[in-house]
Amino acid sequence: MEFLLEISYLVATVFFIICLKMLSSPETARKGNVIGGIGMAMAVVATMFLYKSPEGKTVGNYIWIIAAMAVGTVTGLLSAKKVKMTAMPQMVAIFNGMGGACSALIGLVEFPGSLDDPSKTVGLSAIFASIIVGSVTFSGSLIAYAKLNGNIKKDIRLPYYNVLNTLLIIVILGLMVCLLLHNIDNPPPWIYLLTVISLIYGVLFVFPIGGADMPVVIAWLNSLSGIAAMFAGYIYGNLGMIVCGILVGASGIILTVAMCNAMNRSLVNVFFTAFGGGGGRGSGSTITDKTVKEISMSDSAVLLYYSKSVVMVPGYGLAVAQAQHALHELETLLEKNGVDVTYAIHPVAGRMPGHMNVLLAEAKVEYDKLIEMDTINPRFPNTDVVIVVGANDVVNPAANTDPSSPIYGMPILEVNKAGKVIVIKRSMAAGYAGIENHLFYDTKTSMLFGDAKKVISGLAEEVKKF
Repeated sequence: MEFLLEISYLVATVFFIICLKMLSSPETARKGNVIGGIGMAMAVVATMFLYKSPEGKTVGNYIWIIAAMAVGTVTGLLSAKKVKMTAMPQMVAIFNGMGGACSALIGLVEFPGSLDDPSKTVGLSAIFASIIVGSVTFSGSLIAYAKLNGNIKKDIRLPYYNVLNTLLIIVILGLMVCLLLHNIDNPPPWIYLLTVISLIYGVLFVFPIGGADMPVVIAWLNSLSGIAAMFAGYIYGNLGMIVCGILVGASGIILTVAMCNAMNRSLVNVFFTAFGGGGGRGSGSTITDKTVKEISMSDSAVLLYYSKSVVMVPGYGLAVAQAQHALHELETLLEKNGVDVTYAIHPVAGRMPGHMNVLLAEAKVEYDKLIEMDTINPRFPNTDVVIVVGANDVVNPAANTDPSSPIYGMPILEVNKAGKVIVIKRSMAAGYAGIENHLFYDTKTSMLFGDAKKVISGLAEEVKKF
């Protein structure tokens, strides 16, 4: 039995690795998800029916376990089917939070039984780590969800919040050391205090981080959920949980670093400078002596129809308007006229890593048309027209030209080097970084105001007239 269990975990681990590899490309991501799901199902079934404790006990309680799995499966399926593409980041945040909550609950449940273990130091350390990391992930993910969903619209920054958070970390570590080194007469209340303080830290940790940095936060919380699962797996001696947690934690850290590099900022800068909130509080030079130039629907259609090359730049506004299908229709019409159409994808466009890739894949846009920032930037000088749909900070030339701007040094899509730029926006409102976009005042730029879906559908209708 034990041999079969280990073999099952090994096969499941191979499936997880293949899944992560396939998730690196939009073309294979769907199959990768299926393979990962099969690996997880294999690990769960093997644990249920092949696991035996050192005392020879099996898992048991199969009816309750299967009932809980059924409830979770139905809830997950319904949530995934009904969630809108604009709410996908919120869903990811909730999933991260639920993973953290499960790990924290495992630590709380197993804590009383571990006190009688003669070699309890290592086991208790894993339990405390599972509770702390899981609680921080859970409460932090709830705040991330509220920020992304618009429930928390104002930035809340307590005075000396970095000092306060540092003090909380010291208290958490101190309490953990006290629980490890001393025989406390009534330990359960102390473990609950550790849990509550960890939950508070998760809230205060995410609260000051602005919306522009949410892709980094989501990637980091995803990593923490994996790390928490790893500790929970150690508590049970479950190799499958340990390996799965390590893979999720490691991949999340790699993604977090990649997101930071995409913004030319360090992880410390993201977490401890509270940059990225909206509301127009960003610094940088203010543009007062220039005006924007508007363009009509018909003139835009003429410009696009007679171009040789067009690059479309999607942003969060595209997701809000659910305009990805209309954009794909416009792309198809232009290509019938011999126009070369591609999409420029910035790593942090949207509200989570890969948001734009998923959005366009939903509209059946061909994967090879999605060009990453480093590849597309050299092509802009030879591009006739760029259509910016709902993107803001990721195309702001201030990142290259204005040393006083908070986004100075951040790699951007250099659309201002193209022959002509059409920006589709509802208004002149600032992006999530809360700063003015110098692109809007460029002599090459024309603004086409309105709802992205209606505007793009209108452009498609105008193109059909030719």
